[in-house]
Amino acid sequence: MAEAHQAVAFQFTVTPEGVDFRLSREALKQIYLSGINSWKKRLIRIKNGILRGVYPGSPTSWLVVVITTVGSSYCNVDISRGLVCYIQRCLPERCGPYRTPQTRALLSMAVFSTGVWMMGIFFFRQTLKLLLSYHGWMFEMHGKTSCFTKVWAICVRLLSSRRPMLYSFQASLPKLPVPSVPATVHRYLESVQHLLDDEEYCRMEVLAKEFQEKTAPRLQKYLVLKSWWATNYVSDWWEEYVYLRGRTPLMVNSNYYVMDLVLVKNTDVQAARLGNAVHAMIMYRRKLDREEIKPVMALGIVPMCSYQMERMFNTTRIPGKDADVLQHLTDSRHVAVYHKGRFFKVWLYEGSHLLKPRDLEMQFQRILDDPSPPQPGEERLAALTAGGRVEWAQARQAFFSSGKNKAALDAIERAAFFVALDEESHGYDPEDEASLSLYGKALLHGNCCNRWFDKSFTLIAFKNGQLGLNTEHAWADAPIIGHLWEFVVGTDAFHLGYAETGHCLGKPNPVLAPPQRLQWDIPEQCQAVIESSYQVAKALADDVELYCFQFLPFGKGLIKKCRTSPDAFVQIALQLAHFRDRGKFCLTYEASMTRMFREGRTETVRSCTRESTAFVQAMVEGRHMKADLQDLFRKAAEKHQNMYRLAMTGAGIDRHLFCLYVVSKYLGVSSPFLAEVLSEPWRLSTSQIAQFQIRMFDPNKYPNHLAAGGGFGPVADDGYGVSYMIAGENTIFFHVSSKFSSSETNAQRFGNHIRQALLDIADLFQVPKADR
Repeated sequence: MAEAHQAVAFQFTVTPEGVDFRLSREALKQIYLSGINSWKKRLIRIKNGILRGVYPGSPTSWLVVVITTVGSSYCNVDISRGLVCYIQRCLPERCGPYRTPQTRALLSMAVFSTGVWMMGIFFFRQTLKLLLSYHGWMFEMHGKTSCFTKVWAICVRLLSSRRPMLYSFQASLPKLPVPSVPATVHRYLESVQHLLDDEEYCRMEVLAKEFQEKTAPRLQKYLVLKSWWATNYVSDWWEEYVYLRGRTPLMVNSNYYVMDLVLVKNTDVQAARLGNAVHAMIMYRRKLDREEIKPVMALGIVPMCSYQMERMFNTTRIPGKDADVLQHLTDSRHVAVYHKGRFFKVWLYEGSHLLKPRDLEMQFQRILDDPSPPQPGEERLAALTAGGRVEWAQARQAFFSSGKNKAALDAIERAAFFVALDEESHGYDPEDEASLSLYGKALLHGNCCNRWFDKSFTLIAFKNGQLGLNTEHAWADAPIIGHLWEFVVGTDAFHLGYAETGHCLGKPNPVLAPPQRLQWDIPEQCQAVIESSYQVAKALADDVELYCFQFLPFGKGLIKKCRTSPDAFVQIALQLAHFRDRGKFCLTYEASMTRMFREGRTETVRSCTRESTAFVQAMVEGRHMKADLQDLFRKAAEKHQNMYRLAMTGAGIDRHLFCLYVVSKYLGVSSPFLAEVLSEPWRLSTSQIAQFQIRMFDPNKYPNHLAAGGGFGPVADDGYGVSYMIAGENTIFFHVSSKFSSSETNAQRFGNHIRQALLDIADLFQVPKADR
């Protein structure tokens, strides 16, 4: 109970003489410092709000306008065309601080200057928004930039030359446009024609025509109206209906994982590695709160939307019977930690000061050394977040809405993030191929009760010092957590460092209060629900087959020599591998981003195109000349790149049809076409993992500082999930998932087909092995 006594600011005793108060100076000091820190944060937010609100202007530019106006007045030049005199006449006389003519003149000039300055900001912001609505640069051949695009790039640079903060460009980003119904329907039919036989395609054409002529016009009007009113016509519905209303377990079905650096290791000390990582994460959160992180820029000039970063920390998904909600707090001063079936609360600050890595290491080591056993029902409690959402919502309402259970659950849900101290060792051993797959499995689902799947992310520390993340998907997409992870591993390796013994640098503060053990009172009825959720989660985890591997023959270096996009190269290889694996083509999902638009998230690229199937069939037949195969490949790659560009610029297929479907449900309108489109299974779901969003180090100087990316579970029960990271000039990491319960899929078999497909396509271009 020592930590409880230290947390009390004052004690009192009732005596016959009255009440005797005993104040704790140290506790009051910590309260005072916490209050000062809180006010500092508020002032920083106010300052950033002002600076963000006037971007691309600045207080300095306002001062320049005022000085120019005042200076011209003293030179007897009226640049206001009489407006300053008009404003001066409108000011009340003999009132307040502006009684003298000089004061009234200065005030009127300041008002005029402010108006001119604000009009200038509005003009420049609208001009920048108009410039950022131009996407023609994406469709131009590499190295063949038009004069128009060059002038456009110069204008964008001029308007955004002042050092921007994280959210400076938000108000200047264009809205996601609503495509026309005929264009979307045409692109949809084109995307499925080669996947259907003639009879099925004719039936689909009839449904599409009926939808386009009868149902769609009314739905489209409502969608256009929403696009005028809302910031983004897709994102809120996508978050609610795709994520928060899903009633299946988050584990495997929704959450995804991220791996650590796999070819280098800085320390084997579990608590030390975690101490550095947690410290780096809170440093990142501080930069995030102060908006000191640079916006991600395409080509170094086109800003990407940053709104998803707002909910990175202090966020939890709260279960509901019909739909979940995302609870986001403005601040949190602790993390929740799980180890050996027990939950702890670890404070991140001492007063207003962030704990140093060595102090955090000491706190985590105290947890590792704690011999206390789990309380009844505590060990598998987190399985509630891994099972069905309805069961968890009901259990939360029945057993965690009051008393010590509510207090303990609040400590977890109000934490900055969740930390899991695992008892096993995992990582990547190049001599043991299976090690990477086991590492991925541990991150994806663990033992089904040692991850809090509702938190925005769980930081996982294995016994050998290897790290990883398990991330909830509703609040943001993978590039956002990838941005954080690049900062963490870069800061850990190149800025914080370790002593020769493997511990964090510095000396710990032994007088820090130890981590607080969370207390539970879990009745037998609740324990039965926990066990039921655990069995559901365990069955789901045991059914997942995950095959992760490093492809070493070549990377983007060779692909560039083939004069094609690395992503298109891999996607066409996936089509070839899938046809060899299943003997047929299938609807393929590739995630692309729409973050060039305000509050944009993702769009689907239907990467199984007519051109890619023609190339695959020609490869499988084996009767075509290399020149013909090369021509077919280039056509397929060009088509894929064009599809990707269309998706990124708001001309995709699936988000538009999804929103039309939502509108139809609100209006009670039945559409056989939309119902069929949205029920089609994605038997091959793919995603490329972003990297080097932050230049924390030179990858050419440190080629082994590579993370292996991450992965996710299969979307369809009889399908594959594939994520890949083109990690460098000479390597690609793949994460392939499937389900053991499907007799048609085998992750390792498909992975081997991917290897061979990549090699076969490379051989088409006769690249010498010495150059690979």
